[in-house]
Amino acid sequence: MIRFEHVTKRFGAKTVLDDVSYEVRKGEVFFIVGPSGTGKSVSLKHMVRLLQPDEGRVVVAGEDISHAPDSALERMRERFGYLFQGGALLAWLSVADNVALPLREKTKMSEEEIHDKVMRTLALVELENDADKMPSEISGGMQKRAGLARAIVRDPEIVLYDEPTSGLDPVMSRHIDRLIADLNNKLGVTSIVVTHDLNSALSIGHRIAMLKGGHIVELSTPEAFRASTNPDVREFMDAQFKIQS
Repeated sequence: MIRFEHVTKRFGAKTVLDDVSYEVRKGEVFFIVGPSGTGKSVSLKHMVRLLQPDEGRVVVAGEDISHAPDSALERMRERFGYLFQGGALLAWLSVADNVALPLREKTKMSEEEIHDKVMRTLALVELENDADKMPSEISGGMQKRAGLARAIVRDPEIVLYDEPTSGLDPVMSRHIDRLIADLNNKLGVTSIVVTHDLNSALSIGHRIAMLKGGHIVELSTPEAFRASTNPDVREFMDAQFKIQS
């Protein structure tokens, strides 16, 4: 579904991605983990060409998005929904109006059709009773769910999640995990999740890629990731779970 082919990205003298190659399969929940500053969010931005590689290319459903002309880029971006790290809700719009925004901007649906679609989508993330609330009136976890509803309201093929459990307590984090897994099953989307939260990756991921020093140092199933003898993986796992204990 998405393929990185020898992607290198530099910011000044710093190489963030260094000849990175991997493929995300259609319909899977694919996690990208690793220490801060290793290129996780940079990888997501390459998938929708918010960034372009200095070398290599990113291929989405057989098309090179890295070098696509503007006329094709917008069409290719239509495949994606994007959940930003903070939810990125507009403070002056209600939850329902935040979710409706992509429909009003990108479609010719009537207001009645938009209302029906928004309410069905809010039901998927268990927010149908909070549609008229303002972002300031709901919790951080609910804001994340509202942002997720906005990301999927146009039925994307691929959903990108940037630190979806960041800033949430463990109970709400696991609730977000269940939502990601449920949406993957119900909607058949391809899900790519950037996170520091190994609990999420190990519990709902189909495969996990670990970035360190600009390279993929591990790419495996959760079971193989847990059992890995790779010292970078062991260090990352030991640090996280010791901190949590």
